[in-house]
Amino acid sequence: MEQGGAREAGRGYPRAFWVANVVELLERAAWYGVFVAITLYLSRILAYSDVEAATVSGVFSAGLYFLPTFSGAYADRIGFRRALLLAFGLLTLGYGGMWLLPTLLQSAGLASYGREVEFTGLERSGHKWLFVPVMLLVMVGGSFIKSVITGTVARETTESNRARGYSIFYAMVNVGAFGGKTVVKPLRESMGNEGLVVLNLFAAAMTATAFVVVLLAYRSTRGEGEGKSIAEIWRSLRAVLGRARLVILIVIITGFWMVQHQLYASMPKYVLRMAGEDASPSWYANVNPAVVVLTVGLVTSLMRRRSALSSMTVGMFIMPLSAFCMAAGNLLSPGHVLGLHPVAFMMIVGIAFQGLAESFISPRFLEYFSRQAPKGEEGLYLGFSHLHSFLSSLLGFITSGFLLQRYCPDPRTLSPAAQAQRLRALAGDGPMPEAYAHAHYLWLVFVGVALVSALALVVFGRVVRRRDARAARAETDDR
Repeated sequence: MEQGGAREAGRGYPRAFWVANVVELLERAAWYGVFVAITLYLSRILAYSDVEAATVSGVFSAGLYFLPTFSGAYADRIGFRRALLLAFGLLTLGYGGMWLLPTLLQSAGLASYGREVEFTGLERSGHKWLFVPVMLLVMVGGSFIKSVITGTVARETTESNRARGYSIFYAMVNVGAFGGKTVVKPLRESMGNEGLVVLNLFAAAMTATAFVVVLLAYRSTRGEGEGKSIAEIWRSLRAVLGRARLVILIVIITGFWMVQHQLYASMPKYVLRMAGEDASPSWYANVNPAVVVLTVGLVTSLMRRRSALSSMTVGMFIMPLSAFCMAAGNLLSPGHVLGLHPVAFMMIVGIAFQGLAESFISPRFLEYFSRQAPKGEEGLYLGFSHLHSFLSSLLGFITSGFLLQRYCPDPRTLSPAAQAQRLRALAGDGPMPEAYAHAHYLWLVFVGVALVSALALVVFGRVVRRRDARAARAETDDR
């Protein structure tokens, strides 16, 4: 029998596998619940401007994509159980801090965040930047989760049951993400903007529960002191960055993810400003994982005889259509579509196309990336396969902040007359203020980003095929 709780009745998986999946569900519920509303929280609760909120959120997201390879190496050294306890301890402190900070600011008379938000000096003071160290706790804690949970699934499965093990893992990820996003709307409906604060208490409760579950039930067969050193990982990063083909591909795919990240960077604020407070951006965001789950198997089957680049190219040309649908909501005639505001309806359509594009791109990108790695280095190379998400988080969120400020500004920055006109327009009485006349330009910018990326991938594919054919001929001639 194996150490740490032998293979139990759970379909041949040890206890550590099931514990890891349960805490993954809890962590994903916490993360997605908070992240889908993070720019709203920063602007409505802590008085960040659109640009400030987008920049901080982008750094937050980028760090979570860059750090896991390094935190994973540290987890290998100290053991997965201690790494998980450290991670969930940091996450609980971080989410708890995101709840406590505005509570303290309100008690100090700096802010009032009921249904209507009043900032009593918070816009001009430095107190709002106390969020940054709190954010760092969540960022570092979350980076351990990404590496340790996937490492546990790999270590606690065998060749015969690994595929099913990962399917269980991804199911847990999606169930957690769905649950976390779903809880946002009822909190906002019942508590107004205060619900954005209480949401962090929900997240802290999820991660505290996960901490207790790990403390009481997690016993891994994984030994300590194993894995790559930080120096070895830095060498691998330099090796990846020294491969021009991979760097160019990462930059091209960054364009896709810049558009994809607008699900969190632009969409919540855009929908609430253009369709009103009754809209449900957190629920609309659930359309993306739902479409991925429903289509990824079919898409993979349809494209199995085509190269990874061919599949990715199809997905890349779907993305401009996705962004155009999001823009189209502001161009439709007034009046509800299937009971939804036109902006909300077309946003759902655009998000569905995003999910479909992801089904063509994400699995095949990992396949292509892994094939570029030297023998025996596939794992480390894949650890840096998400460099595109690091770049797209920074670029996508920061771009979003400037575009929102220019074309779809915070209503509080408008004159009282323009604010009143907006409310009348949302009630169906007249047009929106001039400040929102070109709000859809935000999405047209991302149409351009997606289209340029798609065309760049076509050029990349042709150049790569020619180079590979030339190399193959040269190798044949040498023989």
